[in-house]
Amino acid sequence: MSQAPAKAEPHNLAPVPTVAAPAATPPNWRVRGVLALIAVVAIGTGGRMWYRSSHFVETENAFVSGHVHPVSARISGVVTRVLVEDNQTVKAGDVIAELDPADQRVKVEQIQAQIASAQQQVLQADAQVEQVRAQAAAASAQVVQSEALLLRAKQDAERFGQLYTAQMKAVSKAELDAANAGRAGAVADVSARRGTVVAAQAQITAAGAARDVVKAQIKVLQTQLKDAQQQLAYNRILAPVEGRLGRRSVEVGARVQPGQQLAAIVQDDVWITANFKETQLGDLHPGQSVHVVIDAMPKHPLVGRIDSFSPASGNQFALLPADNATGNFTKIVQRVPVKIVLRAEDVKALQGRLVPGMSALAEIDIGQAAPATKTATAPVAAPAAH
Repeated sequence: MSQAPAKAEPHNLAPVPTVAAPAATPPNWRVRGVLALIAVVAIGTGGRMWYRSSHFVETENAFVSGHVHPVSARISGVVTRVLVEDNQTVKAGDVIAELDPADQRVKVEQIQAQIASAQQQVLQADAQVEQVRAQAAAASAQVVQSEALLLRAKQDAERFGQLYTAQMKAVSKAELDAANAGRAGAVADVSARRGTVVAAQAQITAAGAARDVVKAQIKVLQTQLKDAQQQLAYNRILAPVEGRLGRRSVEVGARVQPGQQLAAIVQDDVWITANFKETQLGDLHPGQSVHVVIDAMPKHPLVGRIDSFSPASGNQFALLPADNATGNFTKIVQRVPVKIVLRAEDVKALQGRLVPGMSALAEIDIGQAAPATKTATAPVAAPAAH
């Protein structure tokens, strides 16, 4: 018979050590301070952003604008002299460059020669008029002489007619016929002399008309001479305004054409063109003060004022305006250019460093009172005197 296995005696087990509960650590005040500081900064930043968004409007889409005047030639020609350099200050009327004046000078001399020739023709026409007038005067004198001879011939014919009648034959028939023939010849001679006078007067009119035609041609030539002299003066290319010269592309020996831009002159008076969103325009008014910072000179803030608003958004003046008359319409906030003028003393203090094209930031406090506008009031009528 099998025996039951003997029971294993229990081993002596080591006592399990008891883990003591961790003691409570004191709070980390440094972490709490950092968290509190972050919260305060976040609240302050949020509050500042809310305050500025509700009291200020600003835009970084702003830049310096100014008057840039192109300098171009008015006639074609070859450049013989260039009298300016890049970035040079010029005054209105200063000579920028000179063209070869040979072609225009030849044209001026040619027209002057034509005028001199026409003036000689006028002198000849005057002499011809005087000659024809003398001939007309001589013809008039001959008419008087012929009329006197006609009177004598009439008297002789009447006298011979009285002496030769049926009752009396004091003269012969031949003498009577000769007297009548002399009278008829005298009448014809008077008519011929008068015709000569009429022809001479017609020649006077014709000579005067020819002289007037030559004088009219002289006036036309004088007008052409003025134009040629003006074209000759255009050989000197002048500065249209006062400012600083830039973008000079003209060189000696180059042949230029009318309207070809040779340089540009930038005037000192500049302003800021700020493109504000259309949603920002509700609280903007002309005359409001503007804080301007130029990106190139952040340490020189400027003060300006709103001068005027553009009559249309920038998109309307674009070369290819957006067409929103489609089915897939997406509303996009438009921007409207606003002109901001700067104080003259601020611009002058920068000594020409503020030039068109520079980027700027414009900020406006919308809480400032709108400038008062002057309204025209009708004059009060004075009471009628009783």
